[in-house]
Amino acid sequence: MVQIIPARDISLYELEEKFGLQLATDTNFFTEWTEDLPTLTDSEKQAIGRVKSNYLNLNKHRLMSEEAVKMVVLSPLLDLAGFYQPPFEIETETSVEISAEDESFIGELLRLAYG
Repeated sequence: MVQIIPARDISLYELEEKFGLQLATDTNFFTEWTEDLPTLTDSEKQAIGRVKSNYLNLNKHRLMSEEAVKMVVLSPLLDLAGFYQPPFEIETETSVEISAEDESFIGELLRLAYG
């Protein structure tokens, strides 16, 4: 019988240990990702290397939340690409506060929203 494990319940480290997976470091592994790209400066290469290293380090032994990925990967890449400079603008999510007389009602809403 096939056992299905949700991605949120297993780490990359556990997959490597259980199935003998190895990180592919060959830069020609997906050539379509590297064709016809602009040349990067040495500082850009170093910055991207840090983002990659940070992600691999943090993702190896623990599951990363969406917020962690935004902080560790997305934000540095957006900065490097100049998306925080004019003419670009960012907009953050609007916070929503829920209140109710019955605390179990709020708990149920949160469970439904976040699993």
